Amino acid sequence: MRNRHRLTQAALMLSVIAARAHAAPADTSVGGTIVDGAGQPVGNAMVTLQDSAGASVGEGHTNAIGHFTVGHVAPGTYAVVVSAPGFTSGSSVATTSPGQESSVSIALSKSDTLDVQVNAQRLNRARNDLLPETGSSVYRFSQSDINNLPAGQDTPLNQVLLQAPGVASDSYGQLHVRGDHANLQYRINGVIIPEPISGFGQSLDSRIIDQLNFLTGALPAQYGYRTAGIVDIRTKSGDTGSGGSINVFGGSHQTIKTSSDVFGSQGPFSYYFSGSLGENNLGIENPTSSASPIHDHTRQGDAFGYMSYIINPLTRVSVMFGTTSNQFEIPNTPGLPTAFTLNGNTSFDSSQLSETQSELNQFAVVALQGTNGAALDYQLAVFTRYSRTQFNPDPVGDLLFNGVAASDFHSDRANGVQLDTTYRLNEKHTIRAGIFFQQEHAIFDNSLAVFPVDAEGNQSSDQPVNIPDSSSKTGYLYSAYVQDEWKLTDRLTINYGLRYDKMDQYVSASQVSPRVGLVYALTPSTTVHAGYARYFTPPAFELVSDSDIARFAGTTAQVSGQNDPVQPERSHYFDLGVTQRLTPSLTVGLDAYYKKSTNLLDEGQFGTALIFTPFNYQYGRTYGVEFTASYKQDNVSAYLNLAFSRAQGKNINSAQFNFGADELAFISDHYVFLDHDQRVTASFGGTYELGRTTFMFDGLVGSGLRSGFANTDRLPVYAQVNLGVIQHFNVNNPLIGKFDARLLLVNAFNRVYELRDGSGIGVGAPQYGPHIALYAGISKKF
Repeated sequence: MRNRHRLTQAALMLSVIAARAHAAPADTSVGGTIVDGAGQPVGNAMVTLQDSAGASVGEGHTNAIGHFTVGHVAPGTYAVVVSAPGFTSGSSVATTSPGQESSVSIALSKSDTLDVQVNAQRLNRARNDLLPETGSSVYRFSQSDINNLPAGQDTPLNQVLLQAPGVASDSYGQLHVRGDHANLQYRINGVIIPEPISGFGQSLDSRIIDQLNFLTGALPAQYGYRTAGIVDIRTKSGDTGSGGSINVFGGSHQTIKTSSDVFGSQGPFSYYFSGSLGENNLGIENPTSSASPIHDHTRQGDAFGYMSYIINPLTRVSVMFGTTSNQFEIPNTPGLPTAFTLNGNTSFDSSQLSETQSELNQFAVVALQGTNGAALDYQLAVFTRYSRTQFNPDPVGDLLFNGVAASDFHSDRANGVQLDTTYRLNEKHTIRAGIFFQQEHAIFDNSLAVFPVDAEGNQSSDQPVNIPDSSSKTGYLYSAYVQDEWKLTDRLTINYGLRYDKMDQYVSASQVSPRVGLVYALTPSTTVHAGYARYFTPPAFELVSDSDIARFAGTTAQVSGQNDPVQPERSHYFDLGVTQRLTPSLTVGLDAYYKKSTNLLDEGQFGTALIFTPFNYQYGRTYGVEFTASYKQDNVSAYLNLAFSRAQGKNINSAQFNFGADELAFISDHYVFLDHDQRVTASFGGTYELGRTTFMFDGLVGSGLRSGFANTDRLPVYAQVNLGVIQHFNVNNPLIGKFDARLLLVNAFNRVYELRDGSGIGVGAPQYGPHIALYAGISKKF
């Protein structure tokens, strides 16, 4: 029976060969029409003829009216398989006869998933086009770049930003960009997220980032209020599929952190959710050089969600929310002497102090975004944010050491609306305009336990008294801008515009700010950018208070001097830079900037609570030069940033009571360095991929922040190098499958350095960098 079957197959094959040998006059063709579910023709569809073995014997494409023909086909029966972008595949059967064309008609069904992806990408491009970058300095971090840091997605956001040039680190996780104190604006998917009350923890998790653009320099009119740097985050989403991950990370200082995220889509609805929870015994920088800080436990958790719904191919509504809850113990310095007497007692072990601080930050956004597919793009967003910080003193110890035990509660609620539009007037001109409004309500509910003092300021009683210090204030911000991006030539683009800002808070002020920036492609490998911006920067409303300092007279909390209100900073900013691609693998850049300010804003820690207070220098000047280099070749990548900067101010003219009379007198006649001024800052890093293993490193070098009387001294040079390795596993087990294991060595050479020594303007306590520490993590995608 088997032999007979084989003989039959052989006979058929010989027949086919014989037929093909004489097929010229008997060749035929297959044709037909491809339509969609509504009967409309589908153009440029791919048509493939397959024989009974599934092999392709001919291909063709439909024309504009949906018709196709596949010629030179031998008589027989074939499967007609059709595929087209935006449609599910379709098929039919065609039987051909010698000399006659076989005709079929196939209707394709729309592919909702592909439609959603195409529409989402179109809307993402339209949203991103609302944010111009012409004339500014831009540094980009992709999801892969963050993954290739030694700590990967467990790298705090502030440490990700330290990989950009001109960014200096400070205590409590603070960042200083080009000589500014903080002054960073965070945007998520194009929407401004109002700043939280300053604290130790990070409000946003690096895990949510798909792309991060960091803008500095002379910014277009789009950007206002916080202008030292724009942190433009584009989040992950579920537009391109479904999945998620779970991660466990831990090690030294009893660190343990678990994180997870999940994403997906269902028709026009997509979602992304992320969360993490962790604790360790190094929540705040150690105030001593010891390897293990005393009383420094922290618990931190965060969650983020992004949901979007595509109403139609040109319109999308999205919802974002985030929450961060952090609790910190304030670390102690042993061996400190007491300075006051409480109920006849003068002794207290400073290592046993129990100060704590808790922080809560929450935000939510609803955005309507759309495009007409050609000339107009827009996004209208409504946002809200609530932030609070609670400092709890040691009620006994703080009185004995400081003479004051202050329980400080600050809260701030912000609500507002933001509208951004883009209109492409023609091929050369793109007009952008927008408005922004924000209302804030801040509450200060503080209570101070203090001792009475005599006329010379000496403690006159060992019995404390309580003084309430509560207030509240509502403030408003208004802004509008218009700008034109003008493509003069294929190589030269200029963006010019005007911005109007007004604040009505503890003071009322406004400003019209011109902006202009250009990008010029000097050669295919050389790009020059330049810009000028007039800036208007209000003080952080959530930190300013109109507390009546007179109520503390005759106590250990008394202060003397003026208390003029904090003013907005006004500045002129100039920036010039060039980028040169030396080889396809190596790119270098050089950027110079200069800023001249009136009422330069700075912040300091002046009380026992670790909350900052703004103040002004009447005059300010900041300038510097930055060098950047990046290399990418096959399995090797590296970067190097080197920055020189100077930040100085003269004559403190607000919140003067926080300063001693000798400092005020000196600063009134001299330009002094700001406490966060650092002459030289460098960052570097790289990766090397070897099979399934990736080795990486990064590092920081700084010439030291300022210290001493009126910041006339500085701390020593410091350096920190971190090493990491990732191993990608693929276990032949369906329950395990693929996963990544990571090993991280922080401060690999164990160079212990002092970031702050407790001296300088507005510096509250010493802080040291981390000792050598080992961490490990496992990440599993699903």
